[in-house]
Amino acid sequence: MLVLSRKPGENILIGTDIVITLVEVVGNRVKIGIDAPAEVTILRGELRNGMDAPQSTRARSTSSQKTQDLVESV
Repeated sequence: MLVLSRKPGENILIGTDIVITLVEVVGNRVKIGIDAPAEVTILRGELRNGMDAPQSTRARSTSSQKTQDLVESV
């Protein structure tokens, strides 16, 4: 695992088309923004573990909800 230190507003680049931006640090919560192509799946770790849930349960989340959830949880 690569561990990096960043200040709010600074970026981390993954490949040529994924940009992680540190948006805000408040107490023990960190908000990040992720710019990635639409075909890249972005999930929080606990959502990835829930991928065995029935399709009807998983279908309730849209891509934008997943991204917003990720930003708010990290």
